[in-house]
Amino acid sequence: MKLFSLLTVLGATVLPAVLVSAQKLPLSTSSRWILDADGQRVKLRCINWAGHQEANLPEGLNKQSIDYIADFIQQQGFNCVRLTYSIDHALNPDVLVSDSFTAAAGAANVSATDMNNMYSQVAEKNPFVSGATTRAVYEAVIAALWKRNVMTILDNHVSKASWCCNIDDGNGWWDEGFGYNAMNSRYFKTQEWLDGLQAIATWSVSQPGVIGMGLRNEVREWLLQGANGRADWYNFMAQGATRVHAANPDLLVIMGGTQSATDLTHIRVNRNIDWSAWQGKHVWEWHAYSFTVTFALAKGNCDLLKQTYGLFDGFLLEQGKDYTAPLILSEFGFGMTGGPNDGLSDDDNSYFQCLRDYVTGNDGEWALWAVQGSYYVRQGTVGADESWGLLDTDWKGLRNAKVPELLAPMFKVTQGP
Repeated sequence: MKLFSLLTVLGATVLPAVLVSAQKLPLSTSSRWILDADGQRVKLRCINWAGHQEANLPEGLNKQSIDYIADFIQQQGFNCVRLTYSIDHALNPDVLVSDSFTAAAGAANVSATDMNNMYSQVAEKNPFVSGATTRAVYEAVIAALWKRNVMTILDNHVSKASWCCNIDDGNGWWDEGFGYNAMNSRYFKTQEWLDGLQAIATWSVSQPGVIGMGLRNEVREWLLQGANGRADWYNFMAQGATRVHAANPDLLVIMGGTQSATDLTHIRVNRNIDWSAWQGKHVWEWHAYSFTVTFALAKGNCDLLKQTYGLFDGFLLEQGKDYTAPLILSEFGFGMTGGPNDGLSDDDNSYFQCLRDYVTGNDGEWALWAVQGSYYVRQGTVGADESWGLLDTDWKGLRNAKVPELLAPMFKVTQGP
């Protein structure tokens, strides 16, 4: 296949060998840097690939083969994928793919016929899924990526397989935490979450190319939750990290703050989390979108917005602090088409230009949302389009041919230990 790629945009003089050759694993951390097994810096330039919704399967396999999608990701220059999953999947890995699509119809309240037809399309594009489990599909995705020297971060996105995130989706905060309310926590069963993390970490030992695990996507307080100095965040994140590290000591342990992974100020104001149990593996994460409420007061003023990014999250890169560690912007993105600025709306363009300047100024790690051009089902719509997807709705090529050029500065390596 012929795909316009970031390799074409950047050229060999900009893209270092780190993007196109295999990393020497395992990875570790030192101060704000991620290092390979030889002690050389590894800069993560990732893309998100969702698998956490009702079908419990990486999206897009009804449109293309796993190899096609993995080729696309590699040809765009990404060196890692943030691959999302649910705790439902973590604790039930042996569900047949056919059965998962049948069950997804009930879970998503959509037509069983539609979902069974979706499964037939998946089996046509990827014949091995006939008789295969959902876990086997994850394994095939990870293997295809690593064959192309693309690493995988396994991200626990939700407990109950579904779209994320809303304040009433029941996946937001630990059910054993202070100030329980059903709207935000009814599905976030703390012990199941811990068991799920342990199960995925144990399985990951057998999966070459898996370099890290995100403990939980976008934790968020509601009402009284977090009002105890975010003690529950410290407690449960430490428990999750300890479980992951004990099961697979090679993994990076990635954790974000509260308010949907936008607020880590408690690390500076209260205290750092004790990461001695996973020393040399700790990585922070943060998210930023044009609509992010945490940064809303600074919107429209780039200088102020960059200061706000630093106040809530970026301060963690300051070297020599007890909390200094790598920080990955594990979600950012924008509508890919329809606007006057190389396809971006005025609002998204202003946001992205400022965020790009902030990330490149710090030479930070990042993961674009997202590769998927569509979903099996999203919020009750079968075959829903993803207007923020790098791939078009048929998963054939770029939704917007200008996006690689827009992203190009973020691929450069300008700093190091």
